[in-house]
Amino acid sequence: MKYLFVVFYLNFLIYPAEAVTTKMFKVLDTCARYRLGEIDTNEAIEKLKLKLTNSSINQPKDLVREYCSVFTPNEKIEF
Repeated sequence: MKYLFVVFYLNFLIYPAEAVTTKMFKVLDTCARYRLGEIDTNEAIEKLKLKLTNSSINQPKDLVREYCSVFTPNEKIEF
């Protein structure tokens, strides 16, 4: 009985870590596909679930570029 409790508890702790990893992969994948030109700006905004509400960002391209630059490990890469 204790064994089942431990297995359930460990499984409960591991699941959120997997969910975060999957979400991060999707963001990085979308940013990479955008940078390679496989998807356009509007499709990247849809996949990243971004909204154009900030008045300081005029262009959708700027929004995607700023968002993806946060997830890029190498700061020299420009989108």
